[in-house]
Amino acid sequence: MCARRFLMLIFILTLIFVGGAFALYQWGGNVLLKSATPQGHFLAAEAGAGPDYTNLESWIAQPAIPGNPSKWAPEKYSDDPPGQPDRYLGNMPPTTRPAAFYIHPTTYLERDRWNGSLDDKASQDRAVIFVRTQASAFSDVSDVWAPKYRQAAYGAFLLKSQDANKALDLAYGDVAKAFDEFLRRNPKGPIILAAHSQGSLHLMQLLNERKASLKGRLVAAYVVGWPISTSADLPALGFPPCHAPDQTGCILSWMSFGEPANPSLMFDEWEKNPGLNGNRRTREDVLCVNPLTGTQDGEELIDNPGTLVPSADFASATLLMGQVGGSCRNGLLMIDGAVPNLGTYVLPGNNYHVYDYALFWGGVARDAMRRSFAWR
Repeated sequence: MCARRFLMLIFILTLIFVGGAFALYQWGGNVLLKSATPQGHFLAAEAGAGPDYTNLESWIAQPAIPGNPSKWAPEKYSDDPPGQPDRYLGNMPPTTRPAAFYIHPTTYLERDRWNGSLDDKASQDRAVIFVRTQASAFSDVSDVWAPKYRQAAYGAFLLKSQDANKALDLAYGDVAKAFDEFLRRNPKGPIILAAHSQGSLHLMQLLNERKASLKGRLVAAYVVGWPISTSADLPALGFPPCHAPDQTGCILSWMSFGEPANPSLMFDEWEKNPGLNGNRRTREDVLCVNPLTGTQDGEELIDNPGTLVPSADFASATLLMGQVGGSCRNGLLMIDGAVPNLGTYVLPGNNYHVYDYALFWGGVARDAMRRSFAWR
């Protein structure tokens, strides 16, 4: 896929998925519900055969893949990394260089089935886009592994039904198997976990179930674009929130909003479901760790080492430094400063979900570097 297409599609196609979901929460109605619901009932066979993660073909990114998309970087980034000495640029000894496991968000946008097939070229191309523009933030200090998986269609997030639950369970089953293979291939050394949106939902379950295998190895987990309750979810995940930029074995999570923020479209549904430990979720205790400060409830108005900004023709991207800040307020990462022209795909309520990584791409890269060297 050419560079022009990959930068254009990340904004347009993500909007289709997320915008459709939040439109349903905002306006409701049988027409919108019908337009979002996959046809028929869940049938595992419709998703096709499950991936074999011992085969290279079942991975979007891993060190052995030629042209690894996680190695993409913005223009001039390798020549002038955001505020980091040259020694940070991937020169960690092999014994202390982390392996990163990244789970991409929803890229299957059809309604013909509850889970996307691995043979669906359009959704797999979109998944490559997200690896290039999100997982790439970790490539300086880690070897990124990003599995293909039979993701749940976006309608599965809008309904409380057996079909929806089965679709999400199937998707998570693939992620868990990929993680097992990832651990088998990386039996020692530090680990970075990262995800966005649907991927973060699966990452939360993975942390809940596999935390024992990560003790003493986790550099940090970036659970982005999905709310985490500090009282109903976080205790089950087995790791604390990040309180310092050089802390390891901790969790970062943020959801980006502009002023005036209205997160009700998301929280109204989220609060109806119990947390991972069975307790009630409330919007008053949502976790926010600022990727610019590396601290829970942190504020940073200036020091952003890079917002990922596409060129006018979407053929490339550069990092705009020091213009967009962010402050954690009431569980949300509120955007400060003048947001550059990233596209017109802000969701209802001034939700910048589509841009959770792009707004703070350089900050995420810097945060991963700090924690990786602190772990060593």
